[in-house]
This record gives sequence, structure tokens and C-alpha cells, in this order.
Amino acid sequence: MKRFATALRPFCAALLLAAAATTAPIAARATQPATTAAADNPAQHPNFTVRVVGKGQPVLLIPGLTCPGAVWDETVAHYQKQYQCHIVSLAGFGGVAAPASTDKLLQNVRDQLLAYIKTQKLARPAVIGHSLGGFMALWMSATQPEAVGPLVIVDSLPFLSAIQNPAMTAEQAKPMAEGMRQQMSKGGPMPAAQQRQMVASMITDTARQTVAARWGRLSDPATVGQVMYDMYTTDLRQDVARIKQPVLVLGSWAAYKDYGSTKESTRAIFAQQYAKLPQHRIEMSEAGRHFLMWDDTQWFFAQSDAFLQQHALAKK
Repeated sequence: MKRFATALRPFCAALLLAAAATTAPIAARATQPATTAAADNPAQHPNFTVRVVGKGQPVLLIPGLTCPGAVWDETVAHYQKQYQCHIVSLAGFGGVAAPASTDKLLQNVRDQLLAYIKTQKLARPAVIGHSLGGFMALWMSATQPEAVGPLVIVDSLPFLSAIQNPAMTAEQAKPMAEGMRQQMSKGGPMPAAQQRQMVASMITDTARQTVAARWGRLSDPATVGQVMYDMYTTDLRQDVARIKQPVLVLGSWAAYKDYGSTKESTRAIFAQQYAKLPQHRIEMSEAGRHFLMWDDTQWFFAQSDAFLQQHALAKK
């Protein structure tokens, strides 16, 4: 039972949300029109679109698996008077058109995001990332430590495959990851009852559960499968030692206490995975589930506000 509970960590469950996506072709549609800064050239980052809202110090917001940038709408409303919010929507998620190729997909997203920061002349922007977005924020900072500013990591880990077995290596994870990739490419839609149960484990509010489930159904299965593979076979636990900026890690645990999880046991997993990260603080939500910006909004804002204010961002 304890092993089962560990496997059901919120960010791991978020990956499973992708199984709700159908294998039917996904029409090219965007949840919101892209409004980019004047200097932006969307052709330079085909694996994502960006919507820019607000004025002030720059902040990138990166969503999790199957979610478009609209998942950050409340966060943007909260910050747009203080910060220039660059809201990322990844290709293939939540109705956004799928990428032309899934080869080295996450690595390409990482490199295109770093190039976007450079071409937009963003001076060490803060990055707020949820789940997959948190993983991407860590990878960006570890790759080019001088390019980004402080990080807010929302319920994510440096190496997803090592949740159950800390000794797991990226090479050892490949067979499992390949199986998931193939299953996503060939599988059909998840039964409705199973999908509802899964989404409910990540989000408390039923209306938001419906929204997240819809985004899952609108996501491109091949893209989701490749992203899952890339995350499961990329181990950042040693790489985070290169990160020079302060990092706030926000975690959830409450949805899994019925399976034997405790706040302390969950925090220990976070602490172990982030052990090599020089400047970080881990905070655990008392009641929020995986989508902490939705599920424990006031706590999320209180933590993020104080952190961003403490670590003043460089002006654009």
C-alpha cells in the first residue's frame, strides 16, 4: 500500500491525465489568441506560442502536461500589474496545434525557450512552472544558469522515474518510458469514470476538473507520449547543482493521505531529489492537490509573492 501511495504522487498523476486524450486527429486550435511582444518571431519557436500580458519585470509561466497557458489565467490576473507575464502554451496540448516533429521534443522546447529569452532581451526573468513546466524551468536554469532568474517550481521533481526507486537511472527507465510512449500512441480514450477519478485526485473543484479533462481530450496523443518519455528518461538531480538562482519548490500531498502518504514522507522525497540544488526552499501545501495554483490559490500567491519580492527581479 505504501508503494502504491508513493506511485500516486500528484505530479505523477498529472502525467496520467494524458491517457484521457483520444487518438483522433486534433484540429489546429488555440485556446487564446497569441499576443507577443513586438520583437518576437513565432517561427523561431514552433514548439510553443507565447501571450504577453502586463508591464514590469518579466516572468515566464509554463504549464504542465496537456494544459495550455490558460491554466495560468488567475495567476496572470494577480501579477499583470506588477510583472510582464509571458504565458507559454506548448504545441500539442489543450487544443494547440501539434508540433511538426516530436524528435527531441522537450530538448527543443528548452532550447527555444532560452532563445526566446535572448531575442526578447529579457534580463533574467523569473520562471513559474507547474509539473512539466517546473521540470522545464529547472532544465533551462541548469543549462544556462545566467539566463533566468528565480524559479517557482509547482509540484514537480528533477527525475520523475525515481519517485519509487531513488537508485533508478535514466537508462534503466527507458523500457518503462518506451512502453508508455507506445501505449499513448496506440491507446484509445480512458473510460469516463476512471478519468473522473484521476482528475479528482489532482483538482478539488468539479468545474476545474471538467476544464482539465477537456484539455486532456484535446491534446495530441503522440506529443503527450513523447513528452512523457522525455521526462521519464531525463534525470536532472545532479544537473540542478549548476543552478545559481534561488528556487522555491511548492509541493502537494493531501490527496494521497488515504493511501498512507504523510506531509513528512512526501517532503522527504522532494528533499532527496533536490538535495544538490544550492539555493532552494521546499514548502508543502496543507490541503491543495496537484494544481496548487487552483487548489490552494491564496497559499500559492502568498508563497510566490513573498519569494519574488524577496529576490527582486532584474528589469527588462
